[in-house]
Amino acid sequence: MQYRRLGKTGIIVSRLCLGAMTFGGASRPPYDKVGGLALADTDRLVGAALDAGINFIDTADVYAEGESESLLGEVLQGRRDRVVLATKYHAPMGEGPNDAGQSRLHTMQALEASLRRLRTDHVDLYQIHNFDGLTPMEETLRALDDAVRAGKIRYIGCSNLAAWQVAKALGISALHGWSAYVSVQACYSLAVRDIERAILPQARDAGLGVMAWSPLAGGLLSGKISRDNAADQGSRRAHIDFPPVEPEHGLRAIEALRPVAGRHGVSAARVALAWVLAQEGVTCAIVGARRIEQLRDNLGALDVQLTAEDLAELDAGTALPRAYPGWVQAMTNVHRDRFLA
Repeated sequence: MQYRRLGKTGIIVSRLCLGAMTFGGASRPPYDKVGGLALADTDRLVGAALDAGINFIDTADVYAEGESESLLGEVLQGRRDRVVLATKYHAPMGEGPNDAGQSRLHTMQALEASLRRLRTDHVDLYQIHNFDGLTPMEETLRALDDAVRAGKIRYIGCSNLAAWQVAKALGISALHGWSAYVSVQACYSLAVRDIERAILPQARDAGLGVMAWSPLAGGLLSGKISRDNAADQGSRRAHIDFPPVEPEHGLRAIEALRPVAGRHGVSAARVALAWVLAQEGVTCAIVGARRIEQLRDNLGALDVQLTAEDLAELDAGTALPRAYPGWVQAMTNVHRDRFLA
């Protein structure tokens, strides 16, 4: 296993983080298509991950309506100290108007509920799962800081925020001396490279850990899909178009992967994961699996050493067009950059 510091903290996490979205939900659409794993299969998968050196597990209260956290809490009994445990909150967990979001009220309620389901007295990384346009950032950050000071949270992080939202939150925390986000969890893959425009550069500049979710684009980059055939009907992508991918860009990503995977003699999925891990600033890739064989194939990505030529080929096939102000900054900075080449 390979490891990295999580942002500027002192904790060290595995470069592959086990995502728990596949745990539970057999009777709860759409989670029945995502995973639907029962207790025994969850236990085997977590055990295999720990045996492989994975020490980082990420879940959320909304996954399978709490069942993911409950199953994870059960299988971690007796081995909780081996895991950096992360969860998230924001999505609706009830029908009431205050059963979602990041108000102080819901933050405290959500945290206590997650602790009960996870059967633990603390969460190592507690993350907001989205942007809350109704609640002032100060209210959320103060509530999270209170929970850190109470010993119920070790670190806080965020997910699915724009770069300016992360920067504003960091400024508020610094101003008041509150606990600050140490990590950003964002969608990132060869098929979804949007974070390269602002989120990834901002995270690198601020020293935040970057956790890449859906590094295989919801199974699109698993190697089972091409221009000529639809997804395997047993795959997640065949049932859930998530994350959304521009169709032509997704196909270009698939076609860019094939020759590189062929040269290395490995699966397209391993190359796709290896590419994400090779990107500057990425701490870990979050991988979900329904079978131990899938997890083992993902683990094989750590052994794939992409060459400069491989990286250039993958980039050429999937790079985003430059957006303003990126193109004008690149144009006007070329004079001085050439002296450092």
